Amino acid sequence: MASMSLTKRRRAAILASAGGLILAAGTLLAAVKSDAIGAAEPAKVRAEARTAWLADWQWEAGAADLKAAGELQSLQVFAAYFDESDRLVFTPEFREGLPAIRDAAALNGTKHLDLTLVNDILYADGSESQKDAALVSRLVASDQSRTKHLKDVLAAVEMYGFDGVELDYEKVKDADWNKVIRFIADLQVHLKNRGKTLRVVLETRAPTDKVKLPAGPTYVMMAYNLYGGHSGPGPKADEAYVKQVAKRLAKLPGDPYVALAAGGFDWGPSGDVKGVTEQQAALLAERSMKPPTRDAASGSLRFDYLDDGGAKHTVWYADGETLSRWIAAAKSAGRGNIALWRLGELGDGTLAMYGVHGKGN
Repeated sequence: MASMSLTKRRRAAILASAGGLILAAGTLLAAVKSDAIGAAEPAKVRAEARTAWLADWQWEAGAADLKAAGELQSLQVFAAYFDESDRLVFTPEFREGLPAIRDAAALNGTKHLDLTLVNDILYADGSESQKDAALVSRLVASDQSRTKHLKDVLAAVEMYGFDGVELDYEKVKDADWNKVIRFIADLQVHLKNRGKTLRVVLETRAPTDKVKLPAGPTYVMMAYNLYGGHSGPGPKADEAYVKQVAKRLAKLPGDPYVALAAGGFDWGPSGDVKGVTEQQAALLAERSMKPPTRDAASGSLRFDYLDDGGAKHTVWYADGETLSRWIAAAKSAGRGNIALWRLGELGDGTLAMYGVHGKGN
């Protein structure tokens, strides 16, 4: 998944939630130590489920999309980060928006909410380290560190009343995978004993052909950012890439998900690249001298426009038709479970298509 830089309001209060979480973690210590670690059962999910992420920094637009979209199998609330002491922290936006997010989920019939943890470090001075591999190394380094992290995760789920947990730990070092797998297996058992679930997000670079991931959790593999901040202009994905990722899921236990991404990117004249939502891209397209064209290989829309200084920009983005084509590509490779990054300023066509009962299924 992608993260966004903190606002000043988030920076000012980012450490406020850590104290309460530590207190809650203490009450769970005995329970964690007493749970028996055993083999987990394979996850059972529907063949064509739809899930989506909703990020704390755009919770209002995300909640509005949630109300308008079709019912989801589950919603992943992207909201848990770490401080410089490797403790879980939550932003003021998350705490402010959670009641409204729950209300929106209830309105559209989505009953299962997961708390997504991402390995971003938010420092007290307002700086941050995104997708911090060293953080993951510290969290899983030993039995003691894994137990501490396990307590923190369980405490967070209980404190905020989520139905499950999603781990979105990216850029994991090769040397850490066996320890990460051990943590996943242990967390799965503890969550299951509490009637809760576990999802695990995997990058396409994850060594699924070299490591054996435990049965029980639901696995999600990202099939996007084929082009982006690391490259020149192009689509977030194309049909061939989606099929390639979908076929890789054969190595995973259970019935995993293919993760697709809405929106796109705006490439500026100086090599600067910024993400744009579908609605933002559509507004920028109004400044283009020519209508957007649809790329044959990806189904994505592309156009050029001039900014206020007369500099040329290139935008590629996905709309409802693009996502429908990517979903069809995944299905053609035998995978119908789709996770969407992310709710917030989606177009009407995307909202009409997406969801368990959407007409795009």
